[in-house]
Amino acid sequence: MNPEAPRQPHANTTRECPDSSVHTDNVVLAAEHSDTSAQPHHETPTPEHRPGLTPPHLRKIPDHVAIVMDGNGRWANKRGKPRTEGHKMGERSLMDVIAGAREVGIKELSVYAFSTENWRRSPREVAFLMGFSRDIIRTNRNQLHSWNVQVRWCGREGRLWSSVLKEIREAVALTQHNTGLVLNLCINYGGHSEIVDATRAIAEKVARGELQPSKITEKTVAEHLYSPAMRPVDLLIRTGGELRTSNFLMWESAYAELYFSPLPWPEFERGALWTACVDYESRDRRFGGAVDKVDKMNKVAGEE
Repeated sequence: MNPEAPRQPHANTTRECPDSSVHTDNVVLAAEHSDTSAQPHHETPTPEHRPGLTPPHLRKIPDHVAIVMDGNGRWANKRGKPRTEGHKMGERSLMDVIAGAREVGIKELSVYAFSTENWRRSPREVAFLMGFSRDIIRTNRNQLHSWNVQVRWCGREGRLWSSVLKEIREAVALTQHNTGLVLNLCINYGGHSEIVDATRAIAEKVARGELQPSKITEKTVAEHLYSPAMRPVDLLIRTGGELRTSNFLMWESAYAELYFSPLPWPEFERGALWTACVDYESRDRRFGGAVDKVDKMNKVAGEE
């Protein structure tokens, strides 16, 4: 569950993508219909509250936190294990962070589970991530439901395994009336793709005469994104030490505060999330506005 695709020269990517994607799709489709599945890392269910671990009292809580869950593969390779083992350990972090988000009062949490760029990875890893995403949803949906979490999905249907879509839709249906934390599972998601798809949908309405170009606003675009009900992102966290957002929620994160953690995702748990929230509390969010502190100080001095 790591959205960052291996970086390649643009020229090579442009030439090689068609052939490699066909090969990847063939291998991935074969894996979907085989008996081999990527089973999650089963252990004791994540506790809703951890004894002795108290969330901080925050004066300012981010309503919407988005996370780029990076570093699984590097964490595993550093320990002499295949990258897939890092993804398995990441399941534990995911459930613990969800529990911690609920404890501290976060209203919405978006996680980057599989990006549109991840199809460039080896067929073996893509097949693993598809099966693993499916099995994680199936294994944890009842616990999420018991926590009053509302599951939503954000992404493109194309190329996704039908079994993954089935589990996503069942989790969404099961939790649709829950009133607690909103969990956006971003699977086969890309920020560029989302904006392109929204633009195409708007253009089709214009072509049909349903919308005048002069009437298109930022609100129009937002209404055609994958999840129009999604709140603007307040805090975007990336784990694993890299300093980029990797095409995640580009429209929704326009004014997000950024927090980069050196911890790889398998080591990032609720305490690390709370540390990020404490850091967020200290940020001065101006949304383009500004106050001239010198003028303010002079005014106070004059009043004295």
